[in-house]
Amino acid sequence: MKHRSKGRILSRTRDQRHALLKTLLGSLIMRERITTTLAKAKEIKNHIDQLINKGKVAKNNVDRRAALVRLLRSRLSLEATKKVTSDFADRFVSRQSGYSRVIKLDRRKGDGAEMAVIELILDPLKDEKKKEKKAATK
Repeated sequence: MKHRSKGRILSRTRDQRHALLKTLLGSLIMRERITTTLAKAKEIKNHIDQLINKGKVAKNNVDRRAALVRLLRSRLSLEATKKVTSDFADRFVSRQSGYSRVIKLDRRKGDGAEMAVIELILDPLKDEKKKEKKAATK
């Protein structure tokens, strides 16, 4: 039965999966765009939203800052933690979620795995203006 099972196994043990997610999240935060398999991209999309939300709370709430920074440090490197709590907290003030997008690519040549690019949205205000223009033209 599949009751209460969440997340993807990714053909790895628990420790390997945590290490993989930690490196993928760190790479995505530092580079803001990575190419990976579709399953991995879908999995880290949820995690990146949670981390950015925690970074926003850590920036705004002085009382909870130390605990949240400690939590972020357990999942990310020091540079990535600083980037989440400073840069992303300012960039995504107007957004509640949806900080990243997954774009499907062609299959990988060697094994035929479905590939995807996951990227952080660079300018959320620009995306909102596009939506307003589309709504105005309809």
